Amino acid sequence: MKTRVLTGLLAVALLGACNQQKPAADGSTPIETDVTKIKTLPDLFAGYWEEQARLFPLEATTQGDNRFNDQLPNDGTKEFRTQLAAFYQKYLTKLQTFQRATLSENDKISYDIFQYDLETKLEGLKLNTWMMPFQQFWGLPITMGQYGSGEGVQPFKTVKDYDNWLGRVRGFSVWGDTAIANFRQGMKAGVVLPKALVQKMIPQMRDLVVTDPTQSLFYGPIKKFPKDISAEDQQRITADYKKAIMNELVPTYRKLGDFLEKEYAPKARATTGIAGVPGGPEMYRYYVKSWTTTDKTPEQIYQTGLAEVKRIRTEMEKVKAQVGFKGDLKAFFTSLKTDPKLMPYKTPEDVLNAFRGIQARITPNLPKLFGRAPKTPFEIRETEKFREASASAEYNQGSPDGSRPGIFYIPIPDATKFNVTSGMESLFLHEAIPGHHYQISLQQENEALPKFRRFAWYGAMGEGWALYTESLGKELGVYTDPYQYMGALGDEMHRAVRLVVDVAMHTKNMTREQAIAYMMDNEAISEDGATAEIERYMAIPGQALSYKIGQLKIRELREKYAKQLGVKHNKLREQYAGQHREHFRLTDFHDELLKDGVMPLSVLERKMDTWAHGQE
Repeated sequence: MKTRVLTGLLAVALLGACNQQKPAADGSTPIETDVTKIKTLPDLFAGYWEEQARLFPLEATTQGDNRFNDQLPNDGTKEFRTQLAAFYQKYLTKLQTFQRATLSENDKISYDIFQYDLETKLEGLKLNTWMMPFQQFWGLPITMGQYGSGEGVQPFKTVKDYDNWLGRVRGFSVWGDTAIANFRQGMKAGVVLPKALVQKMIPQMRDLVVTDPTQSLFYGPIKKFPKDISAEDQQRITADYKKAIMNELVPTYRKLGDFLEKEYAPKARATTGIAGVPGGPEMYRYYVKSWTTTDKTPEQIYQTGLAEVKRIRTEMEKVKAQVGFKGDLKAFFTSLKTDPKLMPYKTPEDVLNAFRGIQARITPNLPKLFGRAPKTPFEIRETEKFREASASAEYNQGSPDGSRPGIFYIPIPDATKFNVTSGMESLFLHEAIPGHHYQISLQQENEALPKFRRFAWYGAMGEGWALYTESLGKELGVYTDPYQYMGALGDEMHRAVRLVVDVAMHTKNMTREQAIAYMMDNEAISEDGATAEIERYMAIPGQALSYKIGQLKIRELREKYAKQLGVKHNKLREQYAGQHREHFRLTDFHDELLKDGVMPLSVLERKMDTWAHGQE
């Protein structure tokens, strides 16, 4: 999964503004672009990007733009949402003055993506998701920890960097008060989170409350002062950080925790799905459309999920027979979870070294499947302790200039229970190489793209690509161990199960408990693991659908072009024995798929059809 510092173009609508950025902590107004004076499409895109960077300074930081590193969103206000709607509409109206038919192929792609994105954001702003400003999986209280720990995307290299973070801290108290006010409006309207999720949010807030500032997560940068910061500056900054921790951060987290526990939890809903709130069905239809970037109905997706679960179970039965297991599939799952020989690790470093070994095995085979590799550095790290309990393995993108590496984070609460059949090989292919690291890095490194495309995120293509790369394991030299292959099947089954339970919870009244049971019936996952997953789908409806829908589309395109171009290839074979050229090369397909970045699946198919036509 891509880093949960949400940088995607759908951030506003999908998270109820939980990561929208207000221009400045002091309330200043952003510099606006007069679009009436814009004459070219590239200038329109550039104007949009500049305004967006000022509106969304946290995203700007993630993308390596450090001009606004002292600014923090207070994004829950009606005024901000109104400003945002006007911003999107202004650019959409201007876009429609350009004649698409006269544009180059690449500009047509940009036009289609830009139009889709603005229309989707405007539609999302009509929803009442702002009444649920954060949850246990995503939201600014968690993002603050990722930025402020000194281990994330917020730079801490100069005195100015250290002072910039203090600017963001000062805005957090105001943000927290706004979030509580919005939660209260949701309580009055019945737009509230499920109680099971609120119970997970409370300890997240409590864990960041300390009595000794030096024990705070936010004290991390102080422990790693660069050598060229003077002793005098270090002394002053240290005092400022201690004060900020105890006077701003700790009181805000304590206030949020107290509110959630004493006031919000008693009013939280007992229902599982989003259909349990007023306007819930409309919200879910929007989430499905925006996360999958398709017009598929929830019911169509549900039926696809059932078919995929059945297909993958058949493959699992084959592995069970291969290793000689005599019981049924559910008993095989149990054995996979409990067999000591499948849990060989003793320390977190052992686990990290196992992942490094996977990287070493696939590296020689990558040129067989990819003509281009990213320049961005790459690292494997253990997830920070403060968030590992609720974290999944994830990829945190690097900076475009290579100064910050792409990072594959893996939570390791207990190394002795880390199971090789958890899909370590497929997990690495998905989260790291050639999944998210290749896709995101190549996109960011492509300076020929307008910035709104260089830093775009569409889960259907982005997560779909990462899931598709899991199917490349045998071609990359892994999945030779049947237990690791079973782990890969388990990972694919996991995404198929999501299609069933996500839709069923949010449209068919499937309960949290029923969804957990369904997941455990179809994959080798612990009850705790299944619970965390199901609660994630409760928190962010529709997001989990993007993986499998995107993967199926990419696989469909690969098979379509292989057949389309391969037929011509075969006809030529006899006529030009030994002289024919290969019309479908997998390296070309992969390179073309990645070179223009993520986009809605409908736009992707049009682009790839044009490419395939040129290969004939």
